[in-house]
Amino acid sequence: MKTTLLILSTLSTVILLSACSRPSPPVYSGQKMRGINLVAPSKEIDSSVFSPIRQVNAEWVAVIPYGFCREGEPHFHFNMNKMWWGETKDGTAKTIELAHQSGLKVMLKPHAWVGRGMYTGDFDLKTEADWQTFEKDFGDYILTNARIADSMKVDLFCIATEMDNFAFKRAPFWRSMIRQVREIYKGPLTYADNWNNYPRNPFWADLDFIGVDAYFPLSSEKHPSVETLQKGWLTHLDELEEFAAKLQKPILFTEFGYRSVDFATEKPWESHDTKTDNPNLQADAYRAFFKEVWPRKWLAGAFAWKWFLHQPPNRHRDAFSPQQKPAEAVLREEFGKK
Repeated sequence: MKTTLLILSTLSTVILLSACSRPSPPVYSGQKMRGINLVAPSKEIDSSVFSPIRQVNAEWVAVIPYGFCREGEPHFHFNMNKMWWGETKDGTAKTIELAHQSGLKVMLKPHAWVGRGMYTGDFDLKTEADWQTFEKDFGDYILTNARIADSMKVDLFCIATEMDNFAFKRAPFWRSMIRQVREIYKGPLTYADNWNNYPRNPFWADLDFIGVDAYFPLSSEKHPSVETLQKGWLTHLDELEEFAAKLQKPILFTEFGYRSVDFATEKPWESHDTKTDNPNLQADAYRAFFKEVWPRKWLAGAFAWKWFLHQPPNRHRDAFSPQQKPAEAVLREEFGKK
């Protein structure tokens, strides 16, 4: 009996010491970022387009000047005449200026678009020469936006978005680029990594926030309840919390969102299939997010995907947008809570 008690006591001590040795996740002490990702406007805008954003109690916007490349080709293109106004240097700077004038803080968030809609994280090249060509073009794109961030006094700079293969395979490029960006722009930095790739990102230590595009699968049901969706978050949140504790950095959801269709929470990253409209599921997914995720102390905030500054074009393009849907009312209510 004494031996058994000794063993149990020793095991209890080991477990206690193990638990005590695990770092606690960081507590984000700032005001949580209540943000919305903007679709770059195709034509010039004025400050009136930001009034609806203020009406949903958002305090931040992400300005996204896309650049473009083709699958397997080494050149990257940006700031071209044929691009939308909001994706040019002048349009990007003016959008930031108008957002600031409207009392909104700005995250500048460059994003690559690969021809024919290929997922950016799958972009890859075969030769070292091609990679060096691409790195020169893409580096110019990042640094050009860093200069805009500096000159326009942007509040947060997200150096790039969802470049999985590129980020993992070419880490020295990214570390060098982050150093160069910090020489230009003195504010905080993040990077928008995909929900299933963020643990293997090699350069989080060089940034201020762990940026995650939070399209985590939650439920395979056609229209799960809010409670089911909350439960669907739990494993993901445990992993995120452990990762934040390991790196001792707060996590920022650089994107979160759901389409207003059936099964929207099964594979939230999908956008190309056609499913039956279900705006109430989108609203319920937002409700579950704010109930289960938003209160986490390691979370620095979240940016909803996505918002059109001009009238949204059609259902297939704006299924992610909460505009003029029940999800917009959820945003207004939850962003309005302090």
